[in-house]
Amino acid sequence: MRKRVYTFFLCLVAITVFAQKTPTAPPNIIIILADDLGWSELGCYRNRDEGAHFNETPHLDRLAGAGMRFTQAYATAPVCTPTRIALMTGQHPARVGITDYLDAKDEKFLSPDYVTLNEQLQKAGYHSGLIGKWHLTGDYTKKKGEPAKHGWDEVICSETGYIANGDYFHPYFFMPDVPAKTEGEYLTDRLNAEAIDFIKRNQAKPFFLYLSHYAVHTKLAGKPGNVAKYKQKPGAGTNRNNPELAAMLESIDEGVGQIVATLNELNLTNNTLILFTSDNGGESNVTSNAPLRGGKSELYEGGIREPFIACWPGVIKPGAVSTQVINTLDVYPTLLELASVKPATNLVLDGLSVAPLLIGTRPTTSRTLYWHYPLPKPHFLGGRSAGAIRSGDFKLIEYFDNGQIQLFNLADDVGEQTDLSEKLPAKRTELLTQLRAWRQKTISAKQPTTNQSIKP
Repeated sequence: MRKRVYTFFLCLVAITVFAQKTPTAPPNIIIILADDLGWSELGCYRNRDEGAHFNETPHLDRLAGAGMRFTQAYATAPVCTPTRIALMTGQHPARVGITDYLDAKDEKFLSPDYVTLNEQLQKAGYHSGLIGKWHLTGDYTKKKGEPAKHGWDEVICSETGYIANGDYFHPYFFMPDVPAKTEGEYLTDRLNAEAIDFIKRNQAKPFFLYLSHYAVHTKLAGKPGNVAKYKQKPGAGTNRNNPELAAMLESIDEGVGQIVATLNELNLTNNTLILFTSDNGGESNVTSNAPLRGGKSELYEGGIREPFIACWPGVIKPGAVSTQVINTLDVYPTLLELASVKPATNLVLDGLSVAPLLIGTRPTTSRTLYWHYPLPKPHFLGGRSAGAIRSGDFKLIEYFDNGQIQLFNLADDVGEQTDLSEKLPAKRTELLTQLRAWRQKTISAKQPTTNQSIKP
């Protein structure tokens, strides 16, 4: 009898420890953003073929196991800058008017008039830090959109020049004023170390850390020892299982492990929310996003569906897997709700807070998402000028260059191989009308220029 009582007590303790709790205070917040990381790269996202794990991501896999992993999370755009616009402003890049990545001489930039996420969180007493990639500045010589003008308390190892083509070993050509702290310094390791230092320095107050990695953006460059290890693994190949990309991802993963260990060491684990995601899908010329179609710069799933992990021990149920459709736009309102920050009544937010979903007080709901990606000419990675809508399980893509329409049922065809636009004309008309109505009412949404006969 005593043994049964003891066993019951242990079970009760376990249930109490792992039960979701309504948070009593706003958490510390860490956003870890990878660059160009596709949906299928992590082990916990099946990593290519079912049962095959070429890339090694043990720390991210454990993070997912300790929290919630989303299987239908999306970037707001198939390229870098507009997704980061969505993250920082909570507004669709079509509304802001920046729908493609910014290059070195671009006159566009994120205006300081926008109240960025860090500025909102500062209202609740958060100390904010940006470590790494910003890419919202445009012409860096003019410095109009640099992070210092957006209210960050700390800006660390962030680019002061154009960042194309990658640069992962010191000296960093886009950060010429950043001295190395170690011999042969590797950029991802440096950013991870800076993140650990930021947490330790700010452990006594609420903090918001935005760790924005430059990896795994091309040109790919992993640490030589790690690259050599992956080259020896069975199945190593140029695109399907890329040793350079795997090595770069391992460095990101190691940083996640270091951050989690630091939070444990400082007794901050149960008071810290960690979000991990990417800005767009992997580049098809260096990786495969299978089973998804396409990659970076395309509105197929491979260009916009992303890994998304949320971990907050004691609040988010461990081992949870959510099929909720979410978007980068949702991060802004979610964090404001968790931090008890009320945005100005005239501030338009295009995302929805998923805070109730994280803490277990709201079930999965149906969503409609929109993409707007007008291009004057095809992107060098293969992307075409287009818009898209996902409503329920159906997704429609409208190409602005030739008027082509594609319709897919993602529930049955996640690889988008079967175009249903001719078989389901009513659904095609419904979604196309809805997409064009959204585009017309969304402020600053640029209209197609390559085929003026197509009416938005």
